[in-house]
Amino acid sequence: MLDQTTLDRLWDFENPELSERRFRDAMDDQDYDVYERAELATQLGRAIGLQGRFEEADGLLDSIDGEEEPTVGIRILIERGRILNSSGQAAMAVPLFEQAAELGDHLGEEFLAVDALHMLAIADSAHAEPWTRSALEYASTAHEPRTKRWMVALHNNLGRTLHGAGRLTEALVEFQLAEQWAERVGTPAQQQYAREAIEECEQALAAH
Repeated sequence: MLDQTTLDRLWDFENPELSERRFRDAMDDQDYDVYERAELATQLGRAIGLQGRFEEADGLLDSIDGEEEPTVGIRILIERGRILNSSGQAAMAVPLFEQAAELGDHLGEEFLAVDALHMLAIADSAHAEPWTRSALEYASTAHEPRTKRWMVALHNNLGRTLHGAGRLTEALVEFQLAEQWAERVGTPAQQQYAREAIEECEQALAAH
C-alpha cells in the first residue's frame, strides 16, 4: 500500500481543486497497482468532499472495493465519516470513525487509527477532550515518524478545546507541547502556527 508521505506530496489542503487534479492524474498512472489506485481514489473522494460536492464524493466511495484490502476499507470509513461530518451529519459519522479507529489499531495502521481518533474529537465535540487525549496517547507510542507528527496537531487541538472552555493555563501547556513537537517532527508552518497559538493564549491570560 501507499506510504503516507506519497499522499502528502499529492495533497494541498488549501487548494482541493488542485488536489483533485493530482489524484485523478495519479490514478491514471499504471505504476500504481489496483489496490494503490483504490487508496488514491479514497483521497480523490476527500478532495471532492472538501469542495462541498458531497453526493459525488459519496458515490465515488461507494464505487471503491474495500473488501480485499483492509487499509482501503479503513480509508473508506474515514472519508465517508468526513463527508457526513462536513455535510452536517456529525452524529452519523461517529460510529464510522469508531470502527476505523478500532480496525486501524487492530491492523497496525497507526496513522489511520490516530486520524480516526482525531476525527472523533471533531464529530463528537461533546467528548472532544477525551477523544483527543486518546489520540495523543496512541500517537505518542507510534513507531512511524509520520504518525508522530500528529502530536503537533493533537496538542494544538486540545489547547483550542481547553482555551474555548476558559481553561487558559491548561491550554497554554498544550500549545507549548505543540511547539515542542513541532520543533522535533513538524513542518515550518506547524512551528509558526504553534508559536502564534502560544502568543494568543498568553495575551488571553494577561487580559484575564
